[in-house]
Amino acid sequence: MASIPNKKMRGRAILVAALLVIVGFGLVIHQLYQVQLVEGESYKQEAMSRQLRATTINANRGTIYSADGQVLAASATSWRVIFSPADITDEQAECLADGMSEILGVDREFILERASNKKSFYQVIKSRVDKETADAAYQFALDNKISGVTLLPDTTRYYPYGTMASTVLGFVNADNEGAYGLEAYYNSTLSGTPGKVVTAKNAWGTDMPYTYQDITSAEDGNSLVLTLDSNIQSVIEKHLATALTEHAVQNRATVIVQDVNTGAILGMTTMPDYDPNNPQAIVSEISLQKLAQYEEGSEEYKEAFAYEQQIQWSNKAVNEAYEPGSVFKVITTATALETGAVTMNSSFNCTGSYVVGGITKHCWKHAGHGLQTLAQAMQNSCNPAYMQIGEKIGGTNFYNFFQSFGLTEPTGIDLPGEESGYFYSEAQLNSTQGNLETAAFGQSFKVTPIQLITAVSASVNGGYLYEPYVVDKVLDSDGNVVSVTEPTVRRQVISEETSRLVCKLMEGVVTAGSGKNAAVPGYSIGGKTGTSEKLDSDRGYYTYSFVGVAPMDDPKVAVLLILDEPYETDLYGSTVAAPVVGAILSEILPYMGVETNYTAAELATINVTVPNAVGQSAHMGMAAMTQKQLSAVIVGNGDTVIAQVPASGSVIQKGSTVILYTDQESQEKKVIVPDVRGKTGQVVNTILTNAGLNLDADGIGRISDTAVAIEQSIEPGTEVPRGTLITVTFSNTAKAENSP
Repeated sequence: MASIPNKKMRGRAILVAALLVIVGFGLVIHQLYQVQLVEGESYKQEAMSRQLRATTINANRGTIYSADGQVLAASATSWRVIFSPADITDEQAECLADGMSEILGVDREFILERASNKKSFYQVIKSRVDKETADAAYQFALDNKISGVTLLPDTTRYYPYGTMASTVLGFVNADNEGAYGLEAYYNSTLSGTPGKVVTAKNAWGTDMPYTYQDITSAEDGNSLVLTLDSNIQSVIEKHLATALTEHAVQNRATVIVQDVNTGAILGMTTMPDYDPNNPQAIVSEISLQKLAQYEEGSEEYKEAFAYEQQIQWSNKAVNEAYEPGSVFKVITTATALETGAVTMNSSFNCTGSYVVGGITKHCWKHAGHGLQTLAQAMQNSCNPAYMQIGEKIGGTNFYNFFQSFGLTEPTGIDLPGEESGYFYSEAQLNSTQGNLETAAFGQSFKVTPIQLITAVSASVNGGYLYEPYVVDKVLDSDGNVVSVTEPTVRRQVISEETSRLVCKLMEGVVTAGSGKNAAVPGYSIGGKTGTSEKLDSDRGYYTYSFVGVAPMDDPKVAVLLILDEPYETDLYGSTVAAPVVGAILSEILPYMGVETNYTAAELATINVTVPNAVGQSAHMGMAAMTQKQLSAVIVGNGDTVIAQVPASGSVIQKGSTVILYTDQESQEKKVIVPDVRGKTGQVVNTILTNAGLNLDADGIGRISDTAVAIEQSIEPGTEVPRGTLITVTFSNTAKAENSP
């Protein structure tokens, strides 16, 4: 017979039950605590992910402006064409695929594949569609009664000037992120904050209709204002393109224009370049010829194509090191003067060669230059003289100043992928014969173009090494200034007195030495030529370069030009590169407001006879004019002068402009002769110059600034070739009518 629970047993049962209840509630409370407080956020996010779908709306990238206010890169609103497969029939899907493939250029099967997902209310047909095309796509859906086709705002990057400064600007990838150039370096600044389209989903994970959407607008990125000036950029690109053709340059070329007193880059280009609106396309003829040896579509072709793309996207001025050759003698000279190793009165004997470490190094002038001063050694670009200068400096001083000029490290320019070259160690300069001597004339080591021009600027600006930069300021989306780049002096390398002497020596190179082809009438130009053998190449190739500085009494701008592997042989930087830099300076100095200051010799006679440039290369023809104190303008896309106006043998005033035509089409273009009667001489000269014509002043106008034009040789309104000489007769008896 079962025992009846007594009072004690019932108490125990109640206690056990109470404990079970407490433990149970404790577990529940603990679980609630875990779910709501500890893991609450994660569950919340998971629930939201099951209920909502977020689609990104790209922000407009900030605009990139040139220093003179031109838009170099901008974002425009475009459209994303989407549709709802859940809202269309199979028949409508076929119709949609037919129409959209034609309007949007999208593969028909691509559309049909997305239309097969009947659970979806959101499928993208194409992004970054212009408004006209997007409207056409939407209208097609309306006309064919296909519901569920919608347009969402998107953004497209475009470059209004095409190839201009492309290797500086770079481009964006398919995700609208910076891939190269400034677009990559300043990507976070330009990008902005993307917006979102949040769409509700039902219990089956299918997108719900668009009434369940929430749109958050994107915030545009900040804009950049560059130090690059579009006018200066146009000038350097025009002349470099001509030089590229003139000399059949095989391994690209580059030009840098720098403000010597701030480090700001006023112009920078590498050619052949590319169009950032279509960066995938190879444009270099040399690259295309290399690709032609492979079967298109083969693995070899794909690898070669990718390599050539990388080459065309690189910025030679920043991303590639080279042997500077004799341009580096500017730095050697500055070092020698600053250390006291030489003075302006030092002399050096050149017999045509110099033996060091048992190896004979030849001068370009095999007969030798004989006894030379420092100025003459630089004008003659004499290697034996500079080998002697290097020995006088010594390995330790040479290394220390090489380092002080910033040539052993990147400059810090705000562009991606900057290289820094390579150089000997101090021990190598001191221990191995020949290293110091060859380095003194710019061979057997490498620097980048941006390193070299920055060091040259320090040599002529009073000795101050600046950090080069490309972005002047950052603006917010409303145009307010966010930040301004202040010029940064890294150190003073040489004294102002040494810098003044370097300027004097560089000017002598142009007035009396190897750089005479860079002379520009009315301006004091200094420079240094460079012809460097590519010692790491077994093909015997050379690099030709020239650095020009102006004006030498108060340096403002430096221009460095490098032509890598011109096709011709027996060339020198003095004949290949110097004329191009002279042509560049002849256009940018007036634009920068640098006033002319003609020497007494230049003003000795008013008129000069125009030389013959027909048959010469465009830049050598231009150099022929500058040596006669004439300006010259190259017109056309050719590389050889086929005609000139005024013709050779014409007598015109110094400072007049000769037009050099390089193709027939340009030669056929005319300008209209303005009416200059009733104007004073200065006004007449301005009007004719602006019209592209030359003035021949006759009568009292030759000697009087107040005389008035009473007659002109060609009637107003007549069409004549650009550069035509207009003879204007002046008199003191007429009244001036200078007002517009």
